[in-house]
Amino acid sequence: MSEAAAQIGSDYSVVRDWVREAGGVPPRSRPIPSGRFLTLAERESIAVGKAAGKTNVVIAWEIGKHPSTVGRELRRNSNPPRAGHPARDYRPSIANKRAAHRARRPKPAKLAVQLELREYVQTRLTSKWSPEQISLDLAIAFPDRLEMRVSHETIYQSLYVQSRGALRRDLTACLRTGRAVRRPKRRSDQRRSRIPGMINISERPAEVADRAVPGHWEGDLIVGKDSGSAIGTLVERTTRFCMLLHLPGRHGAQQVQEAMLTAITLMPEQLRRSLTWDQGTEMTNHAQITIASGLDIYFCDPHSPWQRGSNENTNGLLRQYFPKGTDLAVHTPEHLLNVAAELNDRPRKTLGSISPRTALNRLLIATAA
Repeated sequence: MSEAAAQIGSDYSVVRDWVREAGGVPPRSRPIPSGRFLTLAERESIAVGKAAGKTNVVIAWEIGKHPSTVGRELRRNSNPPRAGHPARDYRPSIANKRAAHRARRPKPAKLAVQLELREYVQTRLTSKWSPEQISLDLAIAFPDRLEMRVSHETIYQSLYVQSRGALRRDLTACLRTGRAVRRPKRRSDQRRSRIPGMINISERPAEVADRAVPGHWEGDLIVGKDSGSAIGTLVERTTRFCMLLHLPGRHGAQQVQEAMLTAITLMPEQLRRSLTWDQGTEMTNHAQITIASGLDIYFCDPHSPWQRGSNENTNGLLRQYFPKGTDLAVHTPEHLLNVAAELNDRPRKTLGSISPRTALNRLLIATAA
């Protein structure tokens, strides 16, 4: 908001007030017409079809719509029966005007018009009910009164967007979050990657999954107090052999790249096959790492730590040495080497009670032979 204020030559507080009035969420852009609404020509075809005695299914097939669309159109936009005319009269020009009138925006908020409904909602908000609970309760309490129905999204919008603010703004304090401004939420299919050019784990070779070939690694950061410090962790998938990256200062993309390349130079050539990481911005320079080391880097799906199961398990063991909420920058490179050595000498049940170091040595000997 401060950047936006500077660009328009206004004060930060003014921009902040504008954002609050909009509920904290930028307005949606008007969608491109999708063709899903009936046109006047299609309504004329419906009228001709009904006059010819055709069923809704046949009419829908002729105009390329779903039968329920035709049925809903006739139900909503036909004139009521008149004396001497028991059938409902459907006229396309009138139906088109009615549809256009209903589509006009903005509409008066339902909670602003229905006083009884607004009082009912406000009373339950005061009692700490969630908007979803209120919406469900209305359907039970007023089963035969459609005017006493409102969706939970409408309640949220009336609370957060002042232009639709039929409800008292102070009632936001009664919500579970207590937020005065709504936080935008993006669907999973709208998630924008913060890492350019990343290769998803779905494109990773099949040989990585079965752990038969050594040299495929999993990596992550364990973070210290207030995210102010971190230690990089690398775990070989087949042997669970662990290496630690020293990040004494910042743990951004440049620092991780330098520490990664330092660690990779210690690996034998046959152990530089691939690395799987999460979508943290510390791996923004993954392309440079691949060019310098030949290590192919793949990225897990969002919120999918099980795709790096070996690394997650090892990070849990490392927390014995590096507890959460502590400053990790105080640990020297020598201390990290000692911790990794101690961890690599522990027998592991998943390896048949041998240590990661022993398992790695056996693989290297077998590969050399």
